[in-house]
Amino acid sequence: MQPKSLGLVAVIAIPGLFLGLIFSMLLLLAPAKPAVADCGSAISIVIDANTKVDGYTEEQLKNAASIMGAGKALDLSVQGQMISVMVSLGESGLRVLDHGDGPGPDSRGLFQQRDNGAWGSYADRMNPAASATNFIKALQAVPGWELLEPTLAGNKAQRNADPYHYQKYWPEAAKLVQALADEKFTLEGSDCAIPGQSGAGDDYPWKDAPTWLQVGAKAASTSPLNMYYRECVDFALWRVNQQMGSTSAPFKFLNGTFRPDGQRLGSAVTWKAGWDAKGWPTGNTPRAGAVVWYAPGTGGSDPEYGHVAVVKEVRDDGTYVEEGYNGNPAPDDHNYYTRTVSTNVPSAFLYLPTQEEKK
Repeated sequence: MQPKSLGLVAVIAIPGLFLGLIFSMLLLLAPAKPAVADCGSAISIVIDANTKVDGYTEEQLKNAASIMGAGKALDLSVQGQMISVMVSLGESGLRVLDHGDGPGPDSRGLFQQRDNGAWGSYADRMNPAASATNFIKALQAVPGWELLEPTLAGNKAQRNADPYHYQKYWPEAAKLVQALADEKFTLEGSDCAIPGQSGAGDDYPWKDAPTWLQVGAKAASTSPLNMYYRECVDFALWRVNQQMGSTSAPFKFLNGTFRPDGQRLGSAVTWKAGWDAKGWPTGNTPRAGAVVWYAPGTGGSDPEYGHVAVVKEVRDDGTYVEEGYNGNPAPDDHNYYTRTVSTNVPSAFLYLPTQEEKK
């Protein structure tokens, strides 16, 4: 099913001066603090009797506005405002509920907060502004929450049994916040995690660059990521940089500096080991934006080098849409491709720090 892919993807021959520079950079690397992402300024709210959003009552819109207002008061980014609305949608449907459920019979309010002392009094939990304020403070206390996939960030504050429970509410939360905002906004190009935003088709910056087969394995065929142009690994590493907010030079993640142990990320065959060395999670569940890793010979990949690609879309029928470069036979090799793949075909999915496998 999977076409054989050329996997000779890592740059082997690098000028000595460049190697020295990389080595010096590695010596200077220190343990990094959690990154702080720019996820947009807090958005002000505009709502009146004429405000309408299809599918939502006046009560729900007022509650969404209360959540956004609490975020504004705490200088929460628009990303955080959307996460807060998303969690309330997932817990109560943006309604102030005076009852709980089986797992939490004492849960109350917009966020179904428990009577455990962490969320204030009964009156606080039943008050839209107060309950939102307490949720947002918990969200802001999560280290690096801006870089987490929104459902995971919300879960770390809310502690739902299913960390992906909120995922399906994200599109509606974004729609509501946009509808109630006093200005239009976008998170594209920001550092924060945007679910499913792993790129828009063939936006690879070097799609017209010469391949190593055309001009030889030298500087002319080497990308700014220190991989060969139009190889599967160069496209996948571009997607990694893109999702982590690095879309122009100097890029955050390079072939020579990705791994903390000084080894190169290298050809597709060594990417799983590279992820393990970096301490980034891996698993068997596809997530939009995750790297797809094929061990040598798996799914029709190259028997020596394997293959890597990127999850573009996850479907409900046990398949996902894969995108990448150099996944088709000649003469269409070293070009962009997409295809639908069964979830059980790849050897593993390599997640970014914004993602983790559902346990």
